[in-house]
Amino acid sequence: MSRDIVQHAWQEFATHDAGRIAAVFTEDAEWLAPAGNATAVALGGPSHLVGRDTIVRFLAEDFPRFFVSDVSVTFHGFHADGDRVVVEETMTATLANGNHYANDYCFVFELKDGLIHRVREYMDTARGHRMVFGERVTT
Repeated sequence: MSRDIVQHAWQEFATHDAGRIAAVFTEDAEWLAPAGNATAVALGGPSHLVGRDTIVRFLAEDFPRFFVSDVSVTFHGFHADGDRVVVEETMTATLANGNHYANDYCFVFELKDGLIHRVREYMDTARGHRMVFGERVTT
């Protein structure tokens, strides 16, 4: 069941529809990505999103403004243990600056009452910086 909830949520994320995305998160949800990750730096935003409204704004408005086209996710695994689901994936896209983006991710979703309460996101931050900003890694 936990796995199904996260798979459904991922489908809702892809719609970029604020109402549909909001429906899968608790009001006090958090999304924690690595500090200084390329997406947060490029958008001038935080790497720790706190609250459903903040997360929804990122997924519905900021994400499609940065990853502008050809967004594709290849899932390598959904692993559920109780209220925790680990998702392994590769995402590719064309960025707003025209660069091609491809990176591997691991997400840990923690559920509460059938909704997403916390997401911990892991990725190769150096690779992300190279694809967004060029060869020089910015901090």
